[in-house]
Amino acid sequence: MTKKVVLAYSGGLDTSIILKWFIEEGYDVIAYMADIGQKEDFEAAKEKALKLGASKVFIEDLKKEFVTDYIFPAYAANAIYEGRYLLGTAIARPIIAKRQIEIAVAEGADYVSHGATGKGNDQVRFELGYYALKPDITVLAPWKMPEFLEQFIGRKEMLDYAEKHNIPIKKNKGVSYSEDENLLHISHEGGELEDPNFVCEEYVYSHTTAPEDAPDVADVLAIDFKDGIPIKVENIADGTVKTDPLELFIYLNEMGAKHGIGRLDMVENRFVGIKSRGIYETPGGTILNLAHLDLEGITMDREVKKLRDAMSLKMTEVIYNGFWFSPEMKILQNFMEDCQRNVTGTVQVKLYKGLTYPIARTSPKSLYNEDLSSFDVDGGYNHIDADGFIKVNAVRLKAHSAFEGSLED
Repeated sequence: MTKKVVLAYSGGLDTSIILKWFIEEGYDVIAYMADIGQKEDFEAAKEKALKLGASKVFIEDLKKEFVTDYIFPAYAANAIYEGRYLLGTAIARPIIAKRQIEIAVAEGADYVSHGATGKGNDQVRFELGYYALKPDITVLAPWKMPEFLEQFIGRKEMLDYAEKHNIPIKKNKGVSYSEDENLLHISHEGGELEDPNFVCEEYVYSHTTAPEDAPDVADVLAIDFKDGIPIKVENIADGTVKTDPLELFIYLNEMGAKHGIGRLDMVENRFVGIKSRGIYETPGGTILNLAHLDLEGITMDREVKKLRDAMSLKMTEVIYNGFWFSPEMKILQNFMEDCQRNVTGTVQVKLYKGLTYPIARTSPKSLYNEDLSSFDVDGGYNHIDADGFIKVNAVRLKAHSAFEGSLED
């Protein structure tokens, strides 16, 4: 009986070699490519996979689902890893794994495979997704298979193998770092960037204008949310309006890129225990995140926000570590939906020279009371009541000082 494997295929050197190697090992290989917004010649990649011997090639357009079912819910939860990273790669992996398993089931394949290395986070994210969605699946991860590692000790052996089997090699830009691109972001890692003290040069950035070269005239966008999810964006200056989720997010990307928004250079902690330096460009995601947070300021109760913030940390960890299809993620998603129930309204954000900052907000669910907040209007607030409030809160401070001593001591 032929062993059938569905391979997450990118068309690059690694997965092309893996595809051919599996065929030599007696597998029937089905190549699968997920279109999640990366700039790729999918037809050329399909032709290449078929020439290498793939029995079928699936090219799946997942962009809209990626936006509606993954990006928007994660950003509604304010999922930001280590306070900075907007999860551009982590959010993308579960949707890729989900469709891969669906294809494996439809094609009767007992095996799935990927080209992620044994040092990174992606191997964890892919494989946890596979096992959660189809517990009896067998995962073939070449970079953890002794027989593969014995044959491909380094890049030289891979290039020799590619030459032997007439595998076309993409010409790079003369740089040593690697990139991962999707609709949400592009990351730049490895090579000279592995030195955390290496100053990232402008040539590395490919998706955003340098802030100093961005237009001297700002753009103002009005972003409408319903229950924490963006439903409309309007450019105040030229009247451009987007309501389709995919078109809306693409437009945020375009505007963010134009103004040099969304660049990040950081060292993060991988799930596998290794520190990693990454350069990220997340233009649309940065705008969306800051606008959403601002709207929460007038629509979310203070104590609910405290709970949400605590659970945001947990949800971020769950997403980053690859547990999207887990029981805890389902609970967190339900919790976040409850928290976002009243996060409805419009936020105006100004985009200028690498910055996004809210300048106005309004909501039919607003908890903001202008009379209560005003220093010029009583608004039903009895100033005298504040005296008792302060004295009650000072009780424990006075007790503490009795043991620690006062300033006079």
